[in-house]
Amino acid sequence: MKTKGISRAFGASGALFAALLGAAALSSGAFAQNRELGAGGELLDGVAAIVDNGVVLKSELTDRVGIVVANMRKQQEQQPAEQRRQLPPMPVIEQQVLDQLVLRELQLQRAKKVGITVSDDMLNNALSRVAENLGYTLEELPTVLASENLSYSQYREDSRQDLMIEQLQQRDVINRINIAPRELELCLSTREANQTNSFDYNISHILISIPGNATPDQIETARKKIDDIYSRLEGGEDFARLAVATSHAQTALDGGSLGWRKGAQLPTLFADTVVKMQPGEFSKPIQSAAGFQIVKLNEMRGAEHTTVQQTHLRHILLKPSPLLDAAAAKQKIIGIRQQILAGADFGTLAHAQSEDPGSATEGGDLGWISPGELVPEFEKAVDALPLHQLSEPIQSRYGWHIAEVLDRREHDTTDEVKREECARSIRQSKAEEERELWLRKLRDQAYVDIRR
Repeated sequence: MKTKGISRAFGASGALFAALLGAAALSSGAFAQNRELGAGGELLDGVAAIVDNGVVLKSELTDRVGIVVANMRKQQEQQPAEQRRQLPPMPVIEQQVLDQLVLRELQLQRAKKVGITVSDDMLNNALSRVAENLGYTLEELPTVLASENLSYSQYREDSRQDLMIEQLQQRDVINRINIAPRELELCLSTREANQTNSFDYNISHILISIPGNATPDQIETARKKIDDIYSRLEGGEDFARLAVATSHAQTALDGGSLGWRKGAQLPTLFADTVVKMQPGEFSKPIQSAAGFQIVKLNEMRGAEHTTVQQTHLRHILLKPSPLLDAAAAKQKIIGIRQQILAGADFGTLAHAQSEDPGSATEGGDLGWISPGELVPEFEKAVDALPLHQLSEPIQSRYGWHIAEVLDRREHDTTDEVKREECARSIRQSKAEEERELWLRKLRDQAYVDIRR
């Protein structure tokens, strides 16, 4: 069964992996600095901010600041001596971290309000990928975390929240980005003619935001601030350090880094500017709906040509129900398999018996499948299946399957794939600014009382 939402969890696992490495640099004793002892000897916590119906605790702020500072120090230690820079003042780091925690709390509240949940299966799949990146299994992950004085239960909860926020942003931001037919056609023609798309760009930015209903005075204040930042950059100040100290973007604590982007996936606001820059250069201030921004091109590299291994697949699915439990569903799928082995037509049985509405009417045919389009447990079984051989029953989170691989191919980009890539690129080019606008609106509409 295709499930593009599930495949997006791979992106979250990368963030969780980074969080794990950063947290490993801390000792458990570093997290209690803002807690005080009550009269009875118990630890009391304080409130750093009231956020609508929730709070950000001082202990949360202390924990996160500790992780950020440890990561910054670790990154500096990995740099050559001549490239190391002094850490920003602690009040600046604390304010940036508190802003992020407030936005995180607002997003979690909204995710719960609209009914977003992350099942244990989905969480386990994401954590399995984290463990695999570290060279372990999911079962070994608690021991790995414990060796770094990290709580597995807390790590699971943080990871679940990360996945909830990712789904919320997909729902409220990415899925609501409109793509006009003209935009899509222009992208397709440009991909053919413009060699810019053959390159990758590593970029950073600094954002000075303005409210959605900003007054002329507020706009002018923001303009003066970005002009001052630009002057300081021209004077030789470090871009990443200024981003940490001044930027309102969610990337501020990463030195403003937006990472590597394909030419076609550069934020629309920056695209025309970045492709004319040389590595190391930064732009003049650029005005947008979100505020004023400066972009820097850190590095550039040529794109590599890749092909995709696709599988032409058909299957039959039976889902457990109150009338048919998992064991009964397995027995029934075994019976269907025996009928096919005895000469019954796969397509006819799929049309009559399969409970996958997307493929049953097509005789179970899922068409050509690319990596990541199937849930992991089903994809793993299918990848190991020889051509034209009926599988043994396969269990996935959806139920019990039998499957047959009809063909495999090395697939270069077709017109259909190019259109999908263009649509994805357009969304990604708009996503950064749309996400910042969405977060700013979320923040503007919320009740936030900073207590520290």
